[in-house]
Amino acid sequence: DYAPGDPTNLIDWAVYARSDRYLVRKYHEETNLRAHVLLDISASLGFRDEGPVSKLECASFLAAGAMFMLLNQGDSVGLVTFDGRIRDVFKPVGTSEELRPLLLHLEGLKAAGESRIEPCLHEAAGLIGQPGLVILISDFLADADAVIRGIRHFNHDGHNLIVFHVSDRGERRLGFAGLAELRDMETRARLVVESDEIREAYESAVENHLQKIRHACTECMADYHLVDTADPVDETLHRLGGRTV
Repeated sequence: DYAPGDPTNLIDWAVYARSDRYLVRKYHEETNLRAHVLLDISASLGFRDEGPVSKLECASFLAAGAMFMLLNQGDSVGLVTFDGRIRDVFKPVGTSEELRPLLLHLEGLKAAGESRIEPCLHEAAGLIGQPGLVILISDFLADADAVIRGIRHFNHDGHNLIVFHVSDRGERRLGFAGLAELRDMETRARLVVESDEIREAYESAVENHLQKIRHACTECMADYHLVDTADPVDETLHRLGGRTV
């Protein structure tokens, strides 16, 4: 009902003509979230040790699940893949039919290329433009300071950021003993080590790396999730549900 002080231009005169009642038209503005999933597909994501799937398979499942969730709540979502550079860009879509090409693309992904995460994140931020939701999925096997500078770019641009840090338990601890030859999956460099001598320092360095990225995400008000490839993806997405809606 019209009340003194309401703008007279909002009075619904058609209703008044029918009922002699002064009613004010009210509008409910619906806003749709615009989201982008940023997926790292560099060679290190092909690693698989203790998990039932590779890191890239786990990351792709997370990407697909997150996109389904966003569409189901009426939002639009796009996809950006990267390794040493931006590889593929899919603009945000809002229907299941439009989502199909993105899902088919995820099915065909192969882990390859050397990661250069910082310049890729800066470029992706420029492509995305206006503030929205960014879901970043990577194993973050890069210099932590470089990763953090990329993450801070999204915070500076006003995006809400969700970070999935995908990891295989076998890379957080050394599950072998004695002399071993290790090979970098991206550079192909080889290193012979005595695993028992470096075990403690290695595992400490890994933990420090995780903590540094987690702390930076907290500072940027980003939602950080360490995802083990052995964890059921649906449980991870269930935890995410309360954050995206």
